[in-house]
Amino acid sequence: MKLIVQIPCFNEEKTLPLVLTSIPKKIEGIDEIETLIIDDGSSDNTVGVAKKYGVHHIVIHPQNKGLARAFANGISEALRYDADIIVNTDADNQYYQQDIPKLIRPILEGNADIVIGDRQTSTITHFSKAKKGFQRLGSATVRFLSGTKVPDAVSGFRAYSREAALHLNIITDFSYAIETIIQAKYKRLSITSVKIRTNDPTRKSRLFKNTFQHMRQSAATLLRVYTMYQPFRVFFAIGLLLFFTGFLLAGRFIFFFLLGQGTGHVQSLILSAVLMLIGFQVVLTGLLADLMGINRKLLEENLKRVKQVELRQQKGISVPAKYSPHSYTVN
Repeated sequence: MKLIVQIPCFNEEKTLPLVLTSIPKKIEGIDEIETLIIDDGSSDNTVGVAKKYGVHHIVIHPQNKGLARAFANGISEALRYDADIIVNTDADNQYYQQDIPKLIRPILEGNADIVIGDRQTSTITHFSKAKKGFQRLGSATVRFLSGTKVPDAVSGFRAYSREAALHLNIITDFSYAIETIIQAKYKRLSITSVKIRTNDPTRKSRLFKNTFQHMRQSAATLLRVYTMYQPFRVFFAIGLLLFFTGFLLAGRFIFFFLLGQGTGHVQSLILSAVLMLIGFQVVLTGLLADLMGINRKLLEENLKRVKQVELRQQKGISVPAKYSPHSYTVN
């Protein structure tokens, strides 16, 4: 059983050693533990530090591609090196790496495909009340739309089984955190969470400038991904709202018409007809999108099979020895 711990990095030469030295060297149920970093266009000595501390595999982005792409390329590389379990952690030392055994335990026991670390944000002292409130609201929204019970939806401390990793297809540019939860629900992957510890902050987040930007981008990601997997629900809700508004305006016109004042409210009748027509068209669009979703499911299943074939063909690759990291540049 092989575990690969992947660490997306962007100018992390100062904090990366803290993460690498705190990763457990032995875990019950795991035969091999390897590390992998994804250098996302760093301008500092992140790669040099990684080599110094014996990182096994290094994926290099010549330019910054963002966290979502770094995560996706890390997953692909970990699968290429026969990872049975993949743990994703941050390079800023936010997470307590000694909790990795706890994080992967549900996968080892066969009780989950994906495990998300619960930071218990309400207990983190350096989080403001506003940030804690937004975290609760955001996680509650994700739970409602995904049908999961994940208390900390944006936690980056996660474990994926090989099967779950093969199913994942990251399409967003901002963050993989929400997208993978939505995908897990609709790809019938078992997802759970465990309580974890965190370390004191070492720097401010580079993923977003402020909480409101994070909320805006997260909301856009959530809407886009949810619509991709549940298009009929989204379009039906919008179409029904438009149709019902038009219906109310039609009722308003009929009311005044019965009072003998219909000639002064023709605009309501016209607007009613337009809204009801648009609402009906939106519902039809949702139906077509839902039918297209069937094709997408077939394509994703084929993509999974292609990944499996490619990985079987790569079985003959030689895995580099410890302290001799393999560098792999992604254009």
